[in-house]
Amino acid sequence: MSVVDATRPPRAADLRADDLRYLLAVARCGRMATAAASLEVDQTTVARRIRALERSLGHRLLESGVDGWELTAIGRSVVQAASPIDDAVSRVLDVTGGEGQGEVRGTLRVLAPDGFGATVVVPALSAVVRAHPHLRVELVTATRPLSVRGAGFDLAVTIGVPATPSLVSEKLTDYTLRLYASPQYLRETAPIRTTDDLIGHPLIYYVDSMLTVADLDLRRSLGGMEVRFGSTNILAQLSAAESGMGIGLLPSFLAESRPGLVPVLAEEVTYTLEIGISARRESAATAAVGVVRAALQAEVRRRAAEVLAGG
Repeated sequence: MSVVDATRPPRAADLRADDLRYLLAVARCGRMATAAASLEVDQTTVARRIRALERSLGHRLLESGVDGWELTAIGRSVVQAASPIDDAVSRVLDVTGGEGQGEVRGTLRVLAPDGFGATVVVPALSAVVRAHPHLRVELVTATRPLSVRGAGFDLAVTIGVPATPSLVSEKLTDYTLRLYASPQYLRETAPIRTTDDLIGHPLIYYVDSMLTVADLDLRRSLGGMEVRFGSTNILAQLSAAESGMGIGLLPSFLAESRPGLVPVLAEEVTYTLEIGISARRESAATAAVGVVRAALQAEVRRRAAEVLAGG
């Protein structure tokens, strides 16, 4: 991002601690423009302050990636060491009696799969936003593996529990996938009583060539079924199944609530997968991450009686 002199040792006198807040914002958002909006400055100011920080430390801290800016190895170490700064600012406001004393502040970005995000994560985030008016929450939905660098998010909800040293991860819940079809589709086909009867039926599922989450690679276990409609969006898969396009392999927590779908061989064809929750190590202990994690766990407990956990 800038020309740095790695031969010159950094000095405390050259370091502006406020520049670290700009780095923290870009590390959290992954993009200069989004970081600038969260800091209420323009994008050129963010770039200028980070260039100054890189010069003062003598190291490149950011590099351009596929989805925006990513931390270098030294950048991740700097962010981890600097992460208490945002909490320190909040504590200063608290002790001086600033507005919203004791409130959780800042911007927190959450990643989640589209279906789980819309159905479970949004109600949890709604409770957080109501309880903490000084906290801004962003939800990015995508069904894909987390970046190894762990940039662009504070908290991630994923299919599977990542085993990555840069993340603090835990299991959030189990969920099930089963086969579903519309009543009309089932009326127009021969009865499906065993898995052998599935042979030749069109399957609705993810696009094979774009399926990057290993836990979702389930199609091959359904011998004789061919994906005739594939989509990267789970809500599109639901609509396709409801319209009678074929049989969908769908999350039960979504499909069971749709009157236009009925289960097919529910006892014989059931897959149980895990939903994990992860935070970058440098932000795992922040107050904002803590309140959102607690809200997600509470929402899952509240929904325990549903098919969310395979009941």
